[in-house]
Amino acid sequence: MTATQNSEAREAVPEHEQKRIALGFLHDAWVEALHDGIDGDCLAQTALFLALAELTNTYGEEAAARYAENLGARIRNGEFSVQMSRQ
Repeated sequence: MTATQNSEAREAVPEHEQKRIALGFLHDAWVEALHDGIDGDCLAQTALFLALAELTNTYGEEAAARYAENLGARIRNGEFSVQMSRQ
């Protein structure tokens, strides 16, 4: 499949499905890193850095800052209180 065909195939997948697939990839990488001895807190801080860097690169500093401002309320509302499996 060429890069153009691959890009078109990705765009045909609904966003919620892309998020589900991405979560699976990231979860697998997370479990592998834990298995290799990387500390969970180190993984979390690194993942947050990379995520915020991507949002900043994609949408700009102001939009990323507005997104980050809403994280406190979302955390307090339990949006991120999920049980992650550790294999």
